[in-house]
Amino acid sequence: MLGALQRAESGAPLYTVNRYLSALSHAFSVAVKEWGWLEDNPMRKVTKPKEPRGRVRYLGDEERGRLLEECRKSESPDLYCALVLALSTGARRMEVLGLRWGQVDFHRRAITLLETKNGEIRSLALVGHAFELMDARAKVRRIDTDLVFPGRLRGRPVDLRASFETALKRAGIEDFRWHDLRHSAASYLAMNGATLAEIAEVLGHKTLAMVKRYAHLSQAHTTRVVEGIPGRRSPPRRPDHHQTREV
Repeated sequence: MLGALQRAESGAPLYTVNRYLSALSHAFSVAVKEWGWLEDNPMRKVTKPKEPRGRVRYLGDEERGRLLEECRKSESPDLYCALVLALSTGARRMEVLGLRWGQVDFHRRAITLLETKNGEIRSLALVGHAFELMDARAKVRRIDTDLVFPGRLRGRPVDLRASFETALKRAGIEDFRWHDLRHSAASYLAMNGATLAEIAEVLGHKTLAMVKRYAHLSQAHTTRVVEGIPGRRSPPRRPDHHQTREV
């Protein structure tokens, strides 16, 4: 408990403090239920601090256009393709940069992630411009490695931090991190009518808790759904043979 309090006093993020408290609570539960060392779990009386809503920073249309253009002109031959892949799939940075050719199925137009944060295998759709870039990249791949984005050191992926920061600066984009590309992908899904369950599936979250931050972006879609509920508006006229039924 002392460690959690010290974390809080040092200005650590609230989610870090809560993870410490959860770990302590679990340890005390084991001491009570399995070992009989204690009569009760003292952590039951400790209230966890409320965590703020997760950060949602995504690229607007103009920002996205400027950043893509700067990445296209970057000295790094890997930056543009990696960024488009991240925006298209919502994959994490190391899921993109650590990608190997054996995980890419051009016939199915899909990428299979074998090592993910939650430990489950996840499939990503490879479509549109991302597919075109990956298809072209596969034709000129390096023969000494199976990494899609190999770095200078053998067996290690490329480090795009410097080139990414340079592209952001040249594009005039502030307060943006690589992880925000993942937020951008999720935000675009929400604004195009995807449900929270669908967004969670794409991002690889087991619960909806982590994707509720995007709920406000799907307001227009939610409004359309509610307006379609019987009784919320005047019923349409009965169609005749010249009319097409509203779907």
